[in-house]
Amino acid sequence: MQPSEMVMNPKQVFLSVLIFGVAGLLLFMYLQVWIEEQHTGRVEKRREQKVTSGWGPVKYLRPVPRIMSTEKIQEHITNQNPKFHMPEDVREKKENLLLNSERSTRLLTKTSHSQGGDQALSKTTGSPTEKLNEKRQGAKTVFNKFSKMNWPVDIHPLNKSLVKDNKWKKTDETQEKRRSFLQEFCKKYGGVSHHQSHLFHTVSRIYVEDKHKILYCEVPKAGCSNWKRILMVLNGLASSAYNISHNAVHYGKHLKKLDSFDLKGIYTRLNTYTKAVFVRDPVERLVSAFRDKFEHPNSYYHPVFGKAIIKKYRPNACEEALINGSGVKFKEFIHYLLDSHRPVGMDIHWEKVSKLCYPCLINYDFVGKFETLEEDANYFLQMIGAPKELKFPNFKDRHSSDERTNAQVVRQYLKDLTRTERQLIYDFYYLDYLMFNYTTPFL
Repeated sequence: MQPSEMVMNPKQVFLSVLIFGVAGLLLFMYLQVWIEEQHTGRVEKRREQKVTSGWGPVKYLRPVPRIMSTEKIQEHITNQNPKFHMPEDVREKKENLLLNSERSTRLLTKTSHSQGGDQALSKTTGSPTEKLNEKRQGAKTVFNKFSKMNWPVDIHPLNKSLVKDNKWKKTDETQEKRRSFLQEFCKKYGGVSHHQSHLFHTVSRIYVEDKHKILYCEVPKAGCSNWKRILMVLNGLASSAYNISHNAVHYGKHLKKLDSFDLKGIYTRLNTYTKAVFVRDPVERLVSAFRDKFEHPNSYYHPVFGKAIIKKYRPNACEEALINGSGVKFKEFIHYLLDSHRPVGMDIHWEKVSKLCYPCLINYDFVGKFETLEEDANYFLQMIGAPKELKFPNFKDRHSSDERTNAQVVRQYLKDLTRTERQLIYDFYYLDYLMFNYTTPFL
């Protein structure tokens, strides 16, 4: 073959370069996907190793001394930070709500926006990331303005003009003592100069009944199901508290919560409505929650909490228990509660009241107790002008055949724990014991 015949024409050169280019691009894309898969696999494996690391040493909370210093108690209160992980769509929804309520915030603060705040709240045409950042900056601006609100919310004398019966005299005296005790406790230990808490989370457990101007903070396992029934009757959603099912109470979404309002609506209701909270002995409430969620079939708590608890705290767990999460023992549940690296987060049924209702930020006008639930509730209903025929229901919401959780039942559960574990449970709920003047449990 002559050298002249070996020379490729331009068309052939172009095709060759194009073929090699396409091949190179395909190879690059394949390698990129492969590298990403390898990286993701390593991350997932590392994460799984953290979650399924077996029994291992449980890192308990450090025991709190029986007698705490003023500084230590104040630190417990003022350092309550209710920040929590929210799904991105929920977080963005809250941020949008904040931005939409910016106008009403002006009425609360009586100040104008700074130039930076105006820029943060102005419409943008940038990328989605830039828009999200600017939304967050706008939300921060709104919160900075709202932080000028007076915390804690002022406490008001109870309006007792509607209480006609003298039989409530002893109940009224008890109520005044509870309110005064909590108020003095918060004055002494809960000096909050800079409210750092997420406002919408702070009021997220508070239910609103506008007709009778009531705010009720929900504390699970302290009569909350029947309280929601009462609120539904007061709202005109039902004629009797005895005709409302458990599912209608908890999943019907008939009642409004305070965090569904804008900032002005929240502020106005906090300062003008009667605010009530009902509490219970912390350890008794804890045992009640365990019995309800883990000793009966439950399609949520067994697979979500039970499986994680058994996997981490039960050596050589059988396959069936690992699959369905049933049969959690109280001791295993306590290990989970006290573990600083829980395999699954906290739940409102055993969360501290100080983190559910923030009683040193929101001064509650009425402090009821589960131990005197029926008496306290009926006195409250008469005080707010509820219909005379409306009485607080005394039936057990679920598992009616079970014995109610009381001090004797609690002792049966605590006897399987070591003295150290019992002390650590008390330390965990220490602030609730102090705030609501509960007697130290037998340890």
